[in-house]
Amino acid sequence: MPPNKPSRRNDQLDRVYKTTKEKYDAAIKDIRECYERGQPVLVGTTSIENSEVIAELLEKEKLPHQVLNAKQHAREADIVAQAGRPKVITIATNMAGRGTDIVLGGNISKLVEAIESDETLDAAQKQQQLSDLQAQWTKDHELVTSLGGLRIIATERHESRRIDNQLRGRSGRQGDPGSSRFYLSLDDALMRIFAGDRVKAIMDRLKMPEGEAIEASMVTRSIESAQRKVEARNFDMRKQLLEYDDVANDQRKVIYQQRNEILDATDLSAQIQSLREGCFDDIVRQFVPRESVEEQWDLPALEKVLATEWQLNLGLQQQVSNASAITDHDLLETVQRHANEMFDTKVASVGSENFTQFERMVLLQSIDTNWRDHLSSLDYLRQGIHLRGYAQKQPKQEYKREAFELFGQMLDAVKNEVTKILMTVRIQSNEEAAAAAAAMEDQAERMSNVTYSAPTETGEVETVVDAATVRATVPRVGRNEPCPCGSGKKFKQCHGKLK
Repeated sequence: MPPNKPSRRNDQLDRVYKTTKEKYDAAIKDIRECYERGQPVLVGTTSIENSEVIAELLEKEKLPHQVLNAKQHAREADIVAQAGRPKVITIATNMAGRGTDIVLGGNISKLVEAIESDETLDAAQKQQQLSDLQAQWTKDHELVTSLGGLRIIATERHESRRIDNQLRGRSGRQGDPGSSRFYLSLDDALMRIFAGDRVKAIMDRLKMPEGEAIEASMVTRSIESAQRKVEARNFDMRKQLLEYDDVANDQRKVIYQQRNEILDATDLSAQIQSLREGCFDDIVRQFVPRESVEEQWDLPALEKVLATEWQLNLGLQQQVSNASAITDHDLLETVQRHANEMFDTKVASVGSENFTQFERMVLLQSIDTNWRDHLSSLDYLRQGIHLRGYAQKQPKQEYKREAFELFGQMLDAVKNEVTKILMTVRIQSNEEAAAAAAAMEDQAERMSNVTYSAPTETGEVETVVDAATVRATVPRVGRNEPCPCGSGKKFKQCHGKLK
C-alpha cells in the first residue's frame, strides 16, 4: 500500500566497522553533529543493555538525552512524543514507543489541554497563551524541517528486518523530511554469525585503518541476506513448535469434551458400565486369551486377582469343571455379570442419585490427575525426541506416535482407576457410621485425659497421665498396603499421603 504522501526520508547505507568501540565512536560523533546544529535524534538499540551503554557514552560527552526503556514505561509515550523537538536526543530500543506519533517540533497537545483546563485564566489569557504556544511550535517545526527532520541512528541490526523498518519508519512521517543510518561492527551477533567472515576478509584485503568503515550496497545486501536466514530459521522453529502443540491440543479437546459431558450428564450409569466392561475384559484376557482352549487358561491366577483386587469370589474353576462345554466368551460374560450385580447392589443401597454424585467426583478427579501426569510425560518426551533423528527417523512422526500411545495408556489408567474405586468402595450403613464416629470420639476423649500440674518447688513439672491405656483400634497399615478406607488405592497414595 503506498504512503499517503511520497516519502522524503533518506535511508543511508550501513556503515560497518571492525570493532564495537569504533562503531560507538562513529555513532556518538554523528549524534554530536546533529545536536550542535539542533537536529533531533532518535537512537535505536536492540536491547536495554546497549541503550545504557549509549547513555553512558553520551554522559561522558556531556550531551543531554532521554533514555527510554522498561524503567520509564510510565513515561514512554510522553518521551517519544517530544522526540521531534530541536536538540532532543532520545535513546530507545528498536521496538519502543510504537503507537506514539513523533511530530517535528514536538507534540503540544498536552500543553494545550493544560491551558484550556486552567480555571485561573480567562478566555483572553487562554487565547493569548495558545497563540504564543502555536507560534513557538511553528518556529520549532520549521527549524527542524530545515535541518533535515528527525535523524534515526541505529547501533545494531535486529534479527528481523521488520523491526529495523519500524525504527526507520519513525522518521519521515506524512511526507516530512528525515534520515536514517545503521552503524554496525563485526563484533555484533548478527554479523559474527552470518556475515562477519566475508566482510572481515574485505577489510583485511583493503588494509583499512582503524576508524574507517565500509559503506557499500553489497554489504547492506549481505546483511539483509543474513537477516532473511534468521527469519527463516525462527519461522521454522515456530512452525515446528506449533506442530508439536497441535498433538497435545487435539488430546486436550478430547479430555475437555469428556469432562463437559460428565459435568452435564444427569445419569452416568452408561459410561460407568462401559468402563467396567472394558476393564474386566482386559483382566480376563490376561489369563484367558481370546479364542483359546481350556488348556491355555490360567483360572487360579484369575480367581486370585479378582478376589484380592476386585473383591469378587466367583469359584470359576468349579464352574468350568461342572459345565460340559464353556468358551472363553462365556467365562468373560460370567465375570462381567457378577461384577454388574455386585455394583448394582451398592448403588441400590445408597440410591442412584447419591451414587451418581460420587461417580462424577471419582471420574473428574481421576481424569484431572492422570491428565496432569500425561502432560508431564509429553514434556519429557518432547525434550529428547530430536535424538530420534540420529536413527534416521522423523522426530515429529515419532512424537505423534508415542504421544498417541501415551494418551491411550492414560485412558486405560483412568478406566482401571475409576472402576477399581467404584467396585471396591465400602458403603457403611447408618449404624456402622454412628459406631465409627462414637469410636473416634471415645479415642479422642482418652487422648485428652493427659493433664499437666503446676511446677513444683524444685522447678520441675509433674505430668499426670490417666490410668487408662490408650490403644489403637485400627492395626498399623504399611505404606504399600491397601488403604483401610476402601478406596482401592495404596495407603501412601490415600490417607497416608504426605502433605
